[in-house]
Amino acid sequence: MADQSIYKTSRLHISPDKFFIEPRDPHAVGEKILEIDRVSQELTLADNEGQIPPSAETKDIFGIMGIIHLLAGPYLIVITRKRLVGYIQGNEVWKVLGTEVFPFPKALLHLTEEQVYYNKLYLSMITAVLQTDGFYFSCTYDLTHTVQRLSRISPDFLQMPLYERVDPRFVWNNHLLGPFTVQPELQKFILPVMHGFISINQCTIKQNSFDFIVISRRSCYRAGVRYYIRGLDEEGRSANFVETEQIIQYSSGTSSFVQIRGSIPLYWSQRPNIKYKPKPVINNNADHSLGFRYHIDNQMAHYGELMLVNLIDQKGPEKVLGDNFSTIIRNSGYPENSLRFDSFDFHKECSKMRWDRLNILIDRLNGDLKKFRYFSMSRDKTIHSEQKGVFRTNCIDSLDRTNVVQSMLATKSLELQFEEYGVLSTGERISEHKEFEFVFKNVWADNADACSVQYAGTGALKTDFTRTGKRSVFGALKDGLNSAIRYYKNNFSDGWRQDSIDLFLGNYVVDSNECVTKPCPLEQKRDWRYMMLPFILLFGFSMFIISLIIPSTDYGVQFLYVVFWGAAVLLTLYVVVFFGYEFVDKPKLVQTVSKDKHV
Repeated sequence: MADQSIYKTSRLHISPDKFFIEPRDPHAVGEKILEIDRVSQELTLADNEGQIPPSAETKDIFGIMGIIHLLAGPYLIVITRKRLVGYIQGNEVWKVLGTEVFPFPKALLHLTEEQVYYNKLYLSMITAVLQTDGFYFSCTYDLTHTVQRLSRISPDFLQMPLYERVDPRFVWNNHLLGPFTVQPELQKFILPVMHGFISINQCTIKQNSFDFIVISRRSCYRAGVRYYIRGLDEEGRSANFVETEQIIQYSSGTSSFVQIRGSIPLYWSQRPNIKYKPKPVINNNADHSLGFRYHIDNQMAHYGELMLVNLIDQKGPEKVLGDNFSTIIRNSGYPENSLRFDSFDFHKECSKMRWDRLNILIDRLNGDLKKFRYFSMSRDKTIHSEQKGVFRTNCIDSLDRTNVVQSMLATKSLELQFEEYGVLSTGERISEHKEFEFVFKNVWADNADACSVQYAGTGALKTDFTRTGKRSVFGALKDGLNSAIRYYKNNFSDGWRQDSIDLFLGNYVVDSNECVTKPCPLEQKRDWRYMMLPFILLFGFSMFIISLIIPSTDYGVQFLYVVFWGAAVLLTLYVVVFFGYEFVDKPKLVQTVSKDKHV
């Protein structure tokens, strides 16, 4: 079988005219080097015949993320630092710790002053995405597929280059790899990178050693940030879709359990508007039934049967989503043996720290858990059981409440797997083995934090319960701090973050004529209220405080000052909230109001 692995280490040589990428793996001695012409942008393989200039700047790299085109021209993105996470079936899994971006053009003299400014903004967006925690890769293993899917592949499939085998839903540098994938001879340089979370831990229970692995694969379709990406797109792909696989590697074989999450599969939006929780808005002009069917059919094609677990509030602003969701499911026409639904009002049921009531939901789902089973395969590749369906869990964000329930389902499934492999006796619980329980809970809490940071901008809420099995006052206070940080980011920085993701993924492609024959979309166009009202609010609040703390010989006059400036602050604050959408940081590239059909 031909070696389809990707070069693990290379050396980048930077000359004025070309980038030279020289493979440095032990088995790569004498192999061709990749030449990238910085002027013509041509990529070619060539024998190493001393064409690399001795004066070229050199840098050791661990993979090529790809090439991005900005106003100045193309930029080469490479991985410069990595950390070994662990091994899956003997294959190394790495986390990206550092990247660098190198421009093709040697100078910016061909740009106008305005283009130089906006090119710098575009470059900072790419850098911001690259610095987001959670990029992973393997040079020999396909991280984008579950163990069960990989067990079904044919020998012919294994002959294909890694970039052709991957699940495109989970390849975050697919757009960046475009210039490489059109040239199959470059396959050993083409490195697919996923975004999400991977943890690999060696554990022991009663002298039974195994690897405990959790992988969360974040979809690059309808990707973005919390309030700007909700619901479905026209092809039925949901926002914040994450496939989470829990894998156990024993000496005798492998087992795994897969769950998915994603935004409520309807056409809806929840644009930030300064208020703490904007109201969700259903698009009454969209064909929700068609979008829902697109989504469910796609999920069934990948996972089989579905159990939809809905954790949103059944009263208040979230109720409109729950009611529409339930109606669509009832009228969808799917047979009950392929699609089922359970609605659990998480906040109502678990109010006043009654988190033990989550067992009511888990007990209701226990039948489906046993029916779906899990994937199990012996070391000689003999398959003993397959997972026949998945739980698709959601709350309003598909983060905090979803994380808690997914970790509980993962616990129940793992206990069944451990019984089969003789790690636990019948009826024995993970909670009886404190050392492993500690690892298990903290890995799932870390997974929750990673998924939350990537979508909402902060760590997850309710992770004290995931880590300890109990809700605490300290945990509630920490959640309050995270909620405040989320509020700020979601209102005042997420437009930039959304644009950065859209640029990185290729949802927006920079036109070299921007700022010359066509306007640059990043140009700020602010209403007068944006500048005046915050200034008035700040000035009024300052005067109100001064009126309170500086004593006056006439208390009646001081009282009138306090009342006047207090009223001015309240009136201005009311106007700011009324025009709240004017003050939030809005996306400018793709997810604008005029282009979003579901707002």
